Amino acid sequence: MSDPLQLFSEWLVYDALGFAVGSKVGTTLDFFIYDSIKIVLLLFVIIFVMAVIRSYISQKRIKKVLSGRVPLVPNFFASLFGAATPFCSCSSIPIFISFLEAGVPLGTAFSFLVTSPLVNEYVAVLMLGFFGWEVAVAYVIAGVILGMIAGLFIGRMGMEKYLVKDIAMHKKNPKKEAKFNSYKERLAFAYSEAKDIVSKLWLWIMFGVGIGAVIHGFIPEEVVESIISNGGIFAVPLAVLVGIPIYANCSAVVPIAVVLFQKGVPLGTALAFMMATAALSLPEAIILRRVMRLKLVALFFGLVAAGIILIGYTFNIFF
Repeated sequence: MSDPLQLFSEWLVYDALGFAVGSKVGTTLDFFIYDSIKIVLLLFVIIFVMAVIRSYISQKRIKKVLSGRVPLVPNFFASLFGAATPFCSCSSIPIFISFLEAGVPLGTAFSFLVTSPLVNEYVAVLMLGFFGWEVAVAYVIAGVILGMIAGLFIGRMGMEKYLVKDIAMHKKNPKKEAKFNSYKERLAFAYSEAKDIVSKLWLWIMFGVGIGAVIHGFIPEEVVESIISNGGIFAVPLAVLVGIPIYANCSAVVPIAVVLFQKGVPLGTALAFMMATAALSLPEAIILRRVMRLKLVALFFGLVAAGIILIGYTFNIFF
C-alpha cells in the first residue's frame, strides 16, 4: 500500500514543481518535504498519546521509578524503556523533555535518549534475519549498556546548568500535576501538551531535516561506502564520523550495513556506521540545541560516539 504522504511529496516535487525524477535537487526536496511533515505529525501524535498515558500515571511514580538511589538501576530501566519504543533520534526528544519536566534526573533521561533510536523490536528482527541471533542479541545488549553508561556519566557530571532556561526551570520545579475528572479533560491536556512542545520544536526540525536532505540528495551512497571501505585501522571512527551527519532510523540503515558487510567491511565497522546514523544524527543535534546548550550537546555526542567506536572494535574482534 502506497504511503499517502510520500505520494503527495512526489506529486508536489515532480509533477507540480516539475523537477526531474532522480535529480539531486528533486531528491533533496522530496526528502525534505516528506520527512519534515512526517516528523512533525509523528511528534504531535507521539506526544499526544504519551500525554494521555501520563495522565493515568502519577508523575511521582514516574520520578520514583527513574530516580532510584542505586547506581545504574534507573539508567537500566530508562534504557529498557528506550529499547521498547520505536522512535528515531528526533522523535525521542519530546519524550526526553517530558521526563525532565516530570523531575526525572538528567542522566536517566539521557539513557532513554541514547537507547530509544538504537534498539527496538523491529531492528532486533532485522538483525536476526541478516546477521543471526548471536549478533542480534549482542547488538541489543550493547545498545542498552551504552545508554546506561552514557546516562550515568552525564548524570554524575552535574550538567543541569547547561539546559536552556525554560527546560531548566521545569527540571528544578516540575509542573504541578493536573487532576482529571473526565476523559475529555485528559484529551484536552494531551492536545495542549502536544501543541506546546511541537510549537517550540518545529522550526528546529525543519532546519535539521533540511540539512539532512541536502546530505541525502547530494552525497551518493557509493561515496559513503568508499570512505568506510578504505579506512583501514581507522575505519570504525571514520564510519561513525560519516554516519553522524546522516538522518535515518536504524531500520532504514540496517540494509546499508548489510551491503557494507557483504562488500567485505568488518561487521563492527558496518554496525558502527548504522549506530552513529541512528543515534547521533545532525538534525537531532540541531533540535537538541533548542533544549540544551552547545556544551552539553557536544558532551552527549562525544560520549555516545566514543561508546559506538568501542562497540565497533569489539564486534570486529569477536565477530
